[in-house]
Amino acid sequence: MGKAGGDETYFQRSSPFWVTVIILSFGYYTMVVAKSNAGGAATSYFRTAKPLPSLVTVLGLGYFGWMIFWPETIPYQSLGPLGPFTQYLLDHHHTLVHSWYWLAWLIHVGESLYAIVLCKSKGITNSWTQLLWFLQTFLFGMASLYYLIDYRPRRQKQT
Repeated sequence: MGKAGGDETYFQRSSPFWVTVIILSFGYYTMVVAKSNAGGAATSYFRTAKPLPSLVTVLGLGYFGWMIFWPETIPYQSLGPLGPFTQYLLDHHHTLVHSWYWLAWLIHVGESLYAIVLCKSKGITNSWTQLLWFLQTFLFGMASLYYLIDYRPRRQKQT
């Protein structure tokens, strides 16, 4: 695999369309599974993230990825003020843009791992539900993690 030539990496040969389809299908899958598990026990508590914050996160990371992996396909003139700004960032701060992109994904990985820890501490022991929290938080970040942080499991009365 490796380099194809110049600065082109292996990932630049993939299609932005298929990357988008795969990411959106993971998000859709978590929402469908969550609806089918609705009303379950506290050990399998799962709530889907709201669409607007999730969409903002996906579009932001998607545009960021587009900037990094396929900058030659961006229609800078058609994006209004965002186009010249994007072109300026890529021309003058390429390393910084790359660093921030990978930092954003690293933060999402950290949030996802924290979601697993929170699941265990809040009594969500169903491994499938923990996986859903991990995936949803990985894709949508705080838009998902907020609901897990906010979740207060009912304490059983001790007699």
